[in-house]
Amino acid sequence: MAAITAMQYSEEFGSCTDMVPDWTTKEVSTGTTIMAVEYNGGVVIGADSRTTTGAYIANRVTDKLTPIHDRIFCCRSGSAADTQAIADVVTYQLGFHSIELDEPPLVQTAANLFRGSCYKYREELTAGIIVAGWDKRRGGQVYTVPVGGMLVRQPVSVGGSGSTYIYGFMDSNYQPGLTKEQCLELTAKALSLAMERDGSSGGVVRLAAICESGVERQVILGNKLPQCSSH
Repeated sequence: MAAITAMQYSEEFGSCTDMVPDWTTKEVSTGTTIMAVEYNGGVVIGADSRTTTGAYIANRVTDKLTPIHDRIFCCRSGSAADTQAIADVVTYQLGFHSIELDEPPLVQTAANLFRGSCYKYREELTAGIIVAGWDKRRGGQVYTVPVGGMLVRQPVSVGGSGSTYIYGFMDSNYQPGLTKEQCLELTAKALSLAMERDGSSGGVVRLAAICESGVERQVILGNKLPQCSSH
C-alpha cells in the first residue's frame, strides 16, 4: 500500500528536481561586456556589473575590474569562479615577481601570466580576459586573452557577450590619438549600448583610467547612463 501511495505521489508531483528552478544548477557567469582603450599616456577600462546564473541575475553590482598590481588591472568575462581564480593566481605570481625585481612589473608580464594559465587549463576553464595597465617601459597597454589562451596586444579591445552588439559602433567611433576624456566618453557610450541590447549585461558602468600618476575610478549609475537609442 505504501509503495502504491509513493508511486501515485511521484506521478502526480514528479521528482523533486522538477520543482527546482533551472538557474540553481547553472554556472555563475559574468556574461558581460568589457572593454579597454589605449590613449597617449595610459589606458581606460570599463565593464558592466551584471552577474548571471542562467537567466537569473545573481548580482547587479559586480566589480569586473580586478586590480592585479598598482597600475595593472584585468577585465573578466566568462565563468565568475574561473576568472576570479585565475586573477588570484596571477596576482600572487606577479607580486612575487615584483619583489624579486624590486620594481613594478610590466603589463606584458601580467598578460603572459594570464595567457599561461588560460592556455594550460583551456579544456577546464571558461575565461576571457582583457589585461590593461601602465608601466614605465611601454606606457599604456591593452592585451587580450580570449578563451583558449591566445595573447594579442590591441589599441582597443572589447569582450564578453555584449561585445557583438558594439563592434560596428567601435569601428565607427574609435580612432587613434584620443584623449583620456574622449576614451572615457567612448567607453561609457559603448557599454551603455551593449547593456541596452544584451540581456546578460546590465547594472552600472564601472570605469577606470590608469596612467603614471595612478588609477582614477568612477561609477555611472543606471539612471545616468548615456542614451543610445531613440525609444
